Amino acid sequence: MLILVSFTRSESFHLVLPDVVILSIKVRWSGIALPFHQPCGSHSTLLSSTSFHKQLVSSLVKLVYNTQKKARKNINRTGTLLAAYMFLVLGLIGLTWVSLEAGHLRAMLLLACAIICGYIYQCPPFRLSYHGLGEALCFAAFGPFATTGFYWLMGNNSSVNCLPLTGTVLCASLLVGFTTSLILFCSHFHQVEEDTTVGKISPLVRLGTEKGSSVVKVAITALYSLLLTFGLSRDLPSSCIILCLLTLPMGNRVVSFVDENHEDKRSIFMAKYYCVRLHALFGASLAAGLVIAKFVCKRYIPRLILA
Repeated sequence: MLILVSFTRSESFHLVLPDVVILSIKVRWSGIALPFHQPCGSHSTLLSSTSFHKQLVSSLVKLVYNTQKKARKNINRTGTLLAAYMFLVLGLIGLTWVSLEAGHLRAMLLLACAIICGYIYQCPPFRLSYHGLGEALCFAAFGPFATTGFYWLMGNNSSVNCLPLTGTVLCASLLVGFTTSLILFCSHFHQVEEDTTVGKISPLVRLGTEKGSSVVKVAITALYSLLLTFGLSRDLPSSCIILCLLTLPMGNRVVSFVDENHEDKRSIFMAKYYCVRLHALFGASLAAGLVIAKFVCKRYIPRLILA
């Protein structure tokens, strides 16, 4: 009865737990003190009653604690979700404002496509990452959509400052998207079991880590093959090719690390960070090569695709 009263009298849920704890202390003290004031024949009955009360109070404490824990978790999830949507809206407003200032609707369209790719990649009700489409969406969002969109934002629609779409921009965006997707792919190595448990069918859940390490090797080979192809077609200047080839040791490091540690869940965790280093070095080399071609060599003429 005391327990029921403590529940009904508590105006808020947080007052229940202290009442139950205090009652638990009282019951435990009664189990020690009362036997000295009772006849000997009632000791077994008293002890069994005290044990029952202890179990009851312990169960109630666990129930209240777990309920409060779930409530706090739901509040945290709701707060995180609201914050995520708030930042999404702020980002959309900012990009829309910049696009309108530049007067470039094509840039706004590409950036909107990049945001949509990011949303359907992870957010409900789509969650296409659970179907193994994360790498493709990541490639499109960070590659052609975002890179080309931000390139156009550096100019405007006036005849003087309008930036044309060239083969150089498209090739650079493809390489950036490629290295970004490689980061995402390698981030799955250490969480294959967790992805399988929650029903997330990532590429490594489908392939396994051994075949996944072979995919990384093919991807690095394809990256530098594309680089040479773009150089031979003169869509990228020779300065970009030379500087990006200097990152080849980092690419080899990614391949060897994944090949040696793909079965070690703890060590393979670092694979994505090696990919981040490759992405940063490759991107910096690509940008430096374009700057050199523009201001130093002054002989490179990009191939026009869209004026």
